[in-house]
Amino acid sequence: QVQLVESGGGLVQPGGSLRLSCAASGFTFTNYVMSWVRQAPGKGLEWVSDIEAVGGRTTYADSVKGRFTISRDNAKNTLTLQIDNLKPEDRAVYYCAAGRVPTLYGYDYWGQGTQVTVSS
Repeated sequence: QVQLVESGGGLVQPGGSLRLSCAASGFTFTNYVMSWVRQAPGKGLEWVSDIEAVGGRTTYADSVKGRFTISRDNAKNTLTLQIDNLKPEDRAVYYCAAGRVPTLYGYDYWGQGTQVTVSS
């Protein structure tokens, strides 16, 4: 059974930090590009960041570059998103997603999401 389980969300003041985690199971983690995708209230899905399966090449949306850092631990089947200097517009549900070639075929697996709220 495939599972992607996110954790680490919460309420943070502007300028604060959070570390989101995603625990993967039930599939061969190293065969998949892993991504973070978010959905702000009342808006559609927004891609945030990717990390390749091997080599670890990363890409980021312009809106998060320099503030977000994606990483993965292939030995532990975990994906992480370090979020620094949080802004109110970062408020969203954050999902981890797995895809073999997501730019072509989309994502095969999704987590249930973790809520990030930024408020003073």
